[in-house]
Amino acid sequence: MAVLLLLGLLLPLRGLDLPTRKIADDSSLRIDLKDLWFTEAPVQVLARKSFIHTLSGGGQIQVRTEVGKDEFMIILAREWNGSYPGWAQGSWILTRGKNDGTMRRIRIFLRSDPNTYIQFRPFTPDRCIMDVVLYDAYVVHSLPLPIAFERLLVVPVAEILNIVGNKFPRRYFDPDPMMYQDLRTFMDLVRKRLPELSFQDDGAIDEEGRYVFINTLNQQEGRGGLNCSGFAKWMVDGILRPLTGKRLTIAPLKEPFGKRGSSFSDAYEKSRDPFFGLDWTRNLASIVGTAFRSAGYGQLEEFEVQQWPFSIIIRRTKGGNSVQPYPGFLLNAGFSFEGIHPLLYTLAIDEPGHIYLASVNNEIGPAPRMRQHFHVAVLAPYFNEYGDFRVAVFESAAETSFAQFKNRYPGHFINLVRIPVENDFDP
Repeated sequence: MAVLLLLGLLLPLRGLDLPTRKIADDSSLRIDLKDLWFTEAPVQVLARKSFIHTLSGGGQIQVRTEVGKDEFMIILAREWNGSYPGWAQGSWILTRGKNDGTMRRIRIFLRSDPNTYIQFRPFTPDRCIMDVVLYDAYVVHSLPLPIAFERLLVVPVAEILNIVGNKFPRRYFDPDPMMYQDLRTFMDLVRKRLPELSFQDDGAIDEEGRYVFINTLNQQEGRGGLNCSGFAKWMVDGILRPLTGKRLTIAPLKEPFGKRGSSFSDAYEKSRDPFFGLDWTRNLASIVGTAFRSAGYGQLEEFEVQQWPFSIIIRRTKGGNSVQPYPGFLLNAGFSFEGIHPLLYTLAIDEPGHIYLASVNNEIGPAPRMRQHFHVAVLAPYFNEYGDFRVAVFESAAETSFAQFKNRYPGHFINLVRIPVENDFDP
């Protein structure tokens, strides 16, 4: 009994999501609800009281309605940690027009995350279309399916996904938290060392462990500190030192890397150093790739993030939401900040065990306006032990908030290079 009590204290307060193929089916409940909830007149549906249904295989569902301005929803909300939020794994929502009762879409949450879901919309009498949305980005958009929308009201979700086949990117809904254990350990080690640091403009630690200024390499007086670039080097030194036994030299990190700039920007290399952050992060990533793997992994195409799995995003504004194209990767600039959240989510699943050095840039003044890489940060997308997606942000000798970081630079771009990490850190 004492052992059981101890295990109870050590286990998480809520369970992990199941693999998507093991989500309990609720189609028998939906068959029972079809006439009285899904197709009945709105005024009658909205008058019905919510109730709790227990699935035959275990687990509970709250059936309820919620009303918006022009629409209302019939929500089959799965139980989650003692509540029914509507986005717990397996939750199913039908949205209808409030006035005419038309069925507009079905949304299904395959993970306990309100930002990830699949969605179906009517198309033709015998076909529907499917969307897959991750953090306001469509990784699948308007995919035609050979099944009538009304059939979706009663068909098991597993059967629908079998029809979709390999066009459904199931991997984005089945992350394995254990694959991020080394990354979580690495971040804990970084956090323990952060109190040692302070901020200093243009500050870095050289190969001998001295606090110096990046521009002149002169030693700092007093305690010494790091700026955003010096801090990124400090983190990379912490990754490499357990392997190489030494810190990196600063001067080579400032050298141009790859084809960037033009005859126009060449005239401002000394006075404005427009590609500093880009060169610095690329050089760091190249060194790590070479040290951890081989010289081939030190090439730009191996370590720079240049692929993205979505081309349409949802733009949310005070005036309402709109769907718009997402241009993706721009050479020597990276990605628009509007897509950084879904990009990091997909990277976390497709490339577990990596952090990313980010070079923030935009076309800025003084005249003449030109693209300048003016800030460096370290981003660590991962899943915690409960399976929740998180992004840790380390910049300028501190850990900061991802929400604040992604909203700090509207209209800006962010170039990313990947850094493999292990569960060791010694800067």
